Amino acid sequence: MENNNTVVQKKILIPFILITSLFALWGFANDITNPMVSAFKKILELNNTQASWVQAAFYGGYFTMALPAAYVVKRFSYKTGILAGLALYATGALLFYPAAAKENYFFFLMALYILTFGLAFLETTANPFIMSMGSEETATRRLNLAQAFNPIGALSGLFVAQTFILGALQSDDLDANGNSVYETLSESAKAAVKTSDLAVIRDPYVGLGLFVLLMGVIIILVKMPETKQKNSSVDMLASIKRIFKRGHFTGGVVAQTFYVGAQIMCWTYIYQYAENIGINNQDAVNYAYAALGIFLLARFIFTYMLKFINSGKLMLILSSFAIVFCLGTIFIQGIYGLYSLVMVSFCMSLMFPTIYGIALNGLGDDAKTGSAFLIMAIVGGAFMPILQGMVLDIGGPGYSDVKILGTPEVNFSFILPLLCFVVTLLYGLSTLKKSRKITVNS
Repeated sequence: MENNNTVVQKKILIPFILITSLFALWGFANDITNPMVSAFKKILELNNTQASWVQAAFYGGYFTMALPAAYVVKRFSYKTGILAGLALYATGALLFYPAAAKENYFFFLMALYILTFGLAFLETTANPFIMSMGSEETATRRLNLAQAFNPIGALSGLFVAQTFILGALQSDDLDANGNSVYETLSESAKAAVKTSDLAVIRDPYVGLGLFVLLMGVIIILVKMPETKQKNSSVDMLASIKRIFKRGHFTGGVVAQTFYVGAQIMCWTYIYQYAENIGINNQDAVNYAYAALGIFLLARFIFTYMLKFINSGKLMLILSSFAIVFCLGTIFIQGIYGLYSLVMVSFCMSLMFPTIYGIALNGLGDDAKTGSAFLIMAIVGGAFMPILQGMVLDIGGPGYSDVKILGTPEVNFSFILPLLCFVVTLLYGLSTLKKSRKITVNS
């Protein structure tokens, strides 16, 4: 007899492990790509706004493909959605080979855009799939458990970025006085470095594409549990109308948009923040490691704490601390400001899966459609880094060209994540109030 308190039943342990591994796989893609904003800026001599289009392409793919992914899942199965996602993921990664050959920034952006078509399929499918692998009572805990493996993939992505990409880029070399060597080279020498550095970026993505294809073969061979459809018809419009009548779902989409924007800004511009206080990109990865390590540890801790503390209350508390750390990032200059930025990750650890779980709670089969909109909300990670890049470009391409409220523009730019955490705080407060009303009325 099934125990409603069991997070994962033994009979579906292997499928659960395989689907959970996908959370690490898209975490890898996220965090091997974050340092590429700074890398492409130097190699291709872009300004901050132009370089931020790396994130616009990467996270824009989620917005484009999430609803088609939900349609595929509703019309066919979770397994079909996952296999489609892996195929698109591999295609985008392998396109880095011709992009490097053409040495074209737009081609790289298109490769990232297609790669995230695959991630949109995977996230739209895997999140509700994990939630469906057991009772509704343990669905949020199960999703938090699976999401806890996302930063493991992210740490792996950072390791590859630091060891095999950033450490090998000639465009990042400095002379004895700490000045860029690349900027002093002749055009022909620059062209040779550009060709070499783009090949350095290309190779890990191509290797990733081949690994993703292997994962697809394994999943083809494993039998996956499937939720039975009540009928074979797919009425997406009716499903959309139903879910947007749920206040907790609509609020969740808004909160997720701002949360993802805050996360991507904090993890993308940690490199620029560090560079402004004299830390090069390869060394700055160590601070990104620390942020992800804290994120990972906190996620395991708070996943356990969800057994005892209301999810809305915990999110409210962590949003409050995130705001405090953002204030430290803005107004404390030097290494302690960087430490404060790292600590924001402690507060972010719980937010994505908890907002996801709260928003989809009680939607039934409509959770597949709802999942698509929550994945579309990842578009916050596409346009908000561009806004932050525009703040950085206020005084020029540097990070301390002007001062705003007495701080360099790179510091002040973190006012944007701060405002995002105000939105997640309000969602946590709303969730807590609703849960208290239910308790009082029951």
